[in-house]
Amino acid sequence: MSPDPGDRTDFDDATRGFIATLDPVRITDPSGRVVFDLTRYSFLTGEAPDTVDPSLWRQAQLCLTNGLFEVANGIYQVRGFDIANMTIVEGDTGIIVIDPLVSAECAAAAMDLYRTHRGARAVTGVIYTHCHVDHFGGVHGILPDDPTGIPILAPEGFLDHAVSENVYAGPAMNRRASYMYGNVVGAGPRGQVSTGLGIAVSEGSVGLVPPTLDITRTGQEEVLDGVRIAFQVTPGTEAPAEMNFLFPDRRALCLAENATHNLHNLLTLRGAQVRDPRLWARYLDDAIEMFSADTDVVFASHHWPTWGHDRIVRYLTQQRDMYAYLHDQTLRMLNSGATGIEIAENFVLPTELDDAWHVRGYYGSVSHNVKAIYQRYLGWFDGHPASLWQHPPAAAAARYAELVGGVDNLVTSARDFAARGDLRFAAELLRHAVFADAGHDEAKLALAEVFEQLGFGCENATWRGFYLSGAHELRHGITPPPINTSGGIATALSLEQLFDAIAIRIDGPRAATDAFVIRWTFTDSGTIVRSALSNGVLFQTYNPRTPIVADLAVELTKPSFIGLLTTGSAEGITTSGDATVLTRLVGLLETPDTAFPIVTP
Repeated sequence: MSPDPGDRTDFDDATRGFIATLDPVRITDPSGRVVFDLTRYSFLTGEAPDTVDPSLWRQAQLCLTNGLFEVANGIYQVRGFDIANMTIVEGDTGIIVIDPLVSAECAAAAMDLYRTHRGARAVTGVIYTHCHVDHFGGVHGILPDDPTGIPILAPEGFLDHAVSENVYAGPAMNRRASYMYGNVVGAGPRGQVSTGLGIAVSEGSVGLVPPTLDITRTGQEEVLDGVRIAFQVTPGTEAPAEMNFLFPDRRALCLAENATHNLHNLLTLRGAQVRDPRLWARYLDDAIEMFSADTDVVFASHHWPTWGHDRIVRYLTQQRDMYAYLHDQTLRMLNSGATGIEIAENFVLPTELDDAWHVRGYYGSVSHNVKAIYQRYLGWFDGHPASLWQHPPAAAAARYAELVGGVDNLVTSARDFAARGDLRFAAELLRHAVFADAGHDEAKLALAEVFEQLGFGCENATWRGFYLSGAHELRHGITPPPINTSGGIATALSLEQLFDAIAIRIDGPRAATDAFVIRWTFTDSGTIVRSALSNGVLFQTYNPRTPIVADLAVELTKPSFIGLLTTGSAEGITTSGDATVLTRLVGLLETPDTAFPIVTP
């Protein structure tokens, strides 16, 4: 079964309340570099070509809808100016901005569009719904240079989780995100058609202004600029720190990213902590219980709103049931001995869910979500002893090539399977061929062709992105990710987070033969930090109780510390003791490789 292709309800909802847009939507940074461009998607008209799944084509057309829209009395959204939506709530004296996009340039363009049609209201509050960069990264595009006095609300734990995703594992996630979103393949019928969650990710300036007020509990109420807001905290759902909230006087419910018009990820392909579908379903049920009687419209940080009590309850119920069904049925089969791959291969959805457009797998998928649930409960090990100590990819590939008589035979066999329509096994064989001999051009070309055909058949936009990006990289080499999400948020990090970011860059094997102690005195905060390099670990103690016997003492401020880390500048820093210690520390830091290979060894 599949949804009714003649159902135009989503298109009606996506255009409802339209006020205006830019013509064209083409956003540049101060240097003139294009950071977001919808003109690349002018091909999204008419029926789907053979190179795009028709359901994904439909979703892309919906995601392309752009401009300023009225959602409810005094509530507006700018959609299609980035992967996410920016929502603007009019208060007594100014406006509250919810989720200011990825890039400052896009957020500024969205704000200009709003002010052109609604007046030059000042920003009197900001709300981050959760800790992913597309919901805070553009904040400098909507705030004045000195935002002092402007309340910024976020769920408790926001800053810690924003750091862990964008700094601690940021380089690897950023590289994989480039695959996931198809950044290098270009927009077009044979390339990127949308992300499923939005049309595309902008490539502008990313920043972060820390929250000034944490939302810590469900039922907490706050008033911003005369606007009453009732919160529901939902940690462990689409993000580790996330929240829904109701505007009771506007009868409008913001669902953050907990209910959008697709099946979401339980483990995003770029990498993240596995999310909890059991809690996710329960929080959606709680939202129905708490808010549905007082709600005429629900809107989210992506896609388009849903209006009307009965439609809202049905929408939320189906979203709830999807996550609960994935969870419960995976556990049922897991407890009968099936592995994650086996469960994913045999998973069947109830007809009502399979027929609902808004739970289709455009961004998450049933297949990789089921495997994520397996991982959440049982980890990477499938229970088979042979899986305990497998060879790494290149070593295994060499043995497979030897087994079949060489890489040429692997390629020949793979082409036979591809000709029979078994693209999945052809990709498996060709992966071994490429890893056995990275210089084998025919193997790389054959694998690129198989990846391309697999991508063309995907309903899921992120799978399509991975397949087509892999094909592009096999043909043209590695393209580094277009943006760095970690650098722009350094000023918002705490000292502990900054030191953690240093510690994970220490080259342990080289550092294991060195040892030193540094006393850091931060004159702007009075904080004293002892950094001790021991056994390849750089460990920090904050305001230690025991005396510090240091090889080097450093006095500085937090801004000068950030300058040291980002540019190597020693301006504003004074030292005493062994001056070589700082040089040794810097020499032990490994710069992450943001262009590591994925489809080649």
